[in-house]
Amino acid sequence: MENVRRIAIIGAGYGGVHSAKLLGKKFKKNENVEITLIDRNPYHTLMTELHEIAGGRVDVESVKVDLKKIFHRSKVKIVTEEVQKIDLKNQSLTTDYNEYSYDYLIIGTGSEPADFGVPGVKDNAFSLWSLNDAIKIKHHIENMFKLASKERNAKKRQAMLTFAVAGAGFTGIEMIGELVEWKKKLSLEYNVDESEVKLLVVEAMGRILNILDEEGAKKTFNWLTRHGVEILTNAPITQVSTDEVTLKDGRKISTNTLIWTCGIQGNSFCSNIGLTLTNRCRINANEYMQALDKENVYVVGDCAWIEEGESKSLPQIVEAALQTAETAAHNIAADIEKKEKKVFKSSYHGFMVSVGSHYAVANLNGIKLSGFFAMLMKHIVNLHYLFGVGGFYLILKYLSHEFFNIEDRRSFVGGHLSAKSSTLWLVVLRLYIGSMWLYEGIKKINEGWFKEIKVPMFLSDATSAASETAESAANAVKPLLENPPAIFTSFMNILKPFGFQFQVMIVLAEIGIGLAIIAGLFTFLASAASVFLCINFILSAMAGIEILWFIFGGIALMGGAGRAFGL
Repeated sequence: MENVRRIAIIGAGYGGVHSAKLLGKKFKKNENVEITLIDRNPYHTLMTELHEIAGGRVDVESVKVDLKKIFHRSKVKIVTEEVQKIDLKNQSLTTDYNEYSYDYLIIGTGSEPADFGVPGVKDNAFSLWSLNDAIKIKHHIENMFKLASKERNAKKRQAMLTFAVAGAGFTGIEMIGELVEWKKKLSLEYNVDESEVKLLVVEAMGRILNILDEEGAKKTFNWLTRHGVEILTNAPITQVSTDEVTLKDGRKISTNTLIWTCGIQGNSFCSNIGLTLTNRCRINANEYMQALDKENVYVVGDCAWIEEGESKSLPQIVEAALQTAETAAHNIAADIEKKEKKVFKSSYHGFMVSVGSHYAVANLNGIKLSGFFAMLMKHIVNLHYLFGVGGFYLILKYLSHEFFNIEDRRSFVGGHLSAKSSTLWLVVLRLYIGSMWLYEGIKKINEGWFKEIKVPMFLSDATSAASETAESAANAVKPLLENPPAIFTSFMNILKPFGFQFQVMIVLAEIGIGLAIIAGLFTFLASAASVFLCINFILSAMAGIEILWFIFGGIALMGGAGRAFGL
C-alpha cells in the first residue's frame, strides 16, 4: 500500500481531538488515509472544568471523556501510549512500546504550568493543569480540614485553614470561587468554625482577570470580597516554603496550601523535538499552522505560537485550540488532495469565567453578562462543545454531573434539577398512565382501526372527514381545536396515501408506550413519546381538554419514574 498517507496526532487535548474528528470525517471513505491519535491517557480531559474537581463540586468522571466513545464510529485509531521521541528526518514516532511512521504530524501536546523561576514553587505549591493535579488539591484540602479539627496549636491551625491561590487569571479565580462554596460544607463536616477559614488571591499585576474587560473584572472582585476572599494585587511572590509564602514587599503569609495558577508555557516535551521554539517553549508556526522547520508538521493548541499582525499573538484558550486544529486539518487535507491551503485567522467570540457554581461574568462579542445569564451561557457553550465531540451521550453525561446528581445545591439553579428525590411515589401514576395507553390501543383495535381508516384527516374527501370529525365530537369530546393548523394539514396530506398504515402505527405506538411505561422500561423515552403523541392528537383536532392530563402526567414520569419498581 505505497499510496497510503499516514497522519499521526500527538495529544488528545482540545486541538488534537478536534483535528482528529475533522480528518476522520473528511477521509471517512478514503482507505488510502490512516489517522492515528496518540495519548498516554485513554480519555480526553475537559481542562476548563478542573477547578470543579479540585473544589469538590463534581466527581472525577465528569471531566473525563472516553476516546473510544468519541471515535467509536470513526476511522481514527486510538493508541494509548506515551511518545518518547520524534524523529523528524525519518518521519517516525517512538513511544514506550512501539514505533509509528507518519507522512503528516500534528503536535497538540498542550501546555504546563510556568513557575517563572520562583524558588520553592515546584516543591511546595500545587498546580492545576491536569486531572491528577485537581485530585491532589481536593484530597489535600480535605486533609487540611481534618488535621485542623484536631490541632490545638493556634498558629499551625491557622496555617492549615489558610488557602492561597497565586494568580488572578481565569484558573485562579475559578479555583477560589469553588473554595468559597466548599469551605461551608467542609467546616460543618469537620466541626471547624467557618470564620477561621481564610481564602486569599495573590496577584502580581494591578488587577484581576486581565484578559477580561474592566467592568467584568470589577464585578468579580466585588463578588469575591463580599464572600470573604482577601485579594492582594501588586503582590509578586518571591519565595514559597512548606508553610509560608513570601511577597516582594516582605510580607509573609502563613499557609500550608498555595495553588499556583500564575501562568503556563508550552509543554516541555516540545523542547526536545528539534523545532524552533519561543522562550515559553511554544513551537513557532507559520500562517498555515505548519512548524517553521518542517512543512509536514503542524502545531495546534497551547503548544503553538503564531502572531497575527503586529501585536495579536495566539492566546492559550480553548477557542484558539479549536481554530488552529481546523486550519491544520484543512491544510493537511488540501495537501493530500492537491488543493489550496488556507491561512489561519482567529475569531474569538468572547470570554467567560465562573466564580463558584452560582455566579459568572462574561463578555461575548461585546455583550456583557453577569450572574445567572452568564452562568447559563457558560453551560450552553460547554454543551455545544460536548455535542460536537460526542453527541447526545456527552450532553446527558454533563447534565447528570452538573445538575441531576449535583450535591449541596451547587449548580446555578440550586437543587431544583436534582434527581435525588424519591421516585417511589411516581409508581402509581406510571402504572395508571401506562394502563390508560394500553386501554386506548386495545379500544381502537375493537373499534376497527386495523380494518378501515378512522382518522378524519385520512378520509377520502373533505365532506366525509368533516362528518367524521363532527360525529366524533358529538359522541366523545369537544376538540381543543376546531380545525387542524394549516401546516399540520399539509404534513398529513403528504402521509394520506399511507393513511391506513400510519393509523395502524398509531395504535401500535399506544400499546407499545403503555407496555413500556407499565414496565418502567425506557421510561423517559416512552413518556416523551406519550407527550408527543398527545400533542399530535390535539393538532389533528381529535382530542379534547381531557388529554392535557396525559401530557402533564407524561412530563412528570420523565423525571426518572422507571427507577422504582421498573426495568
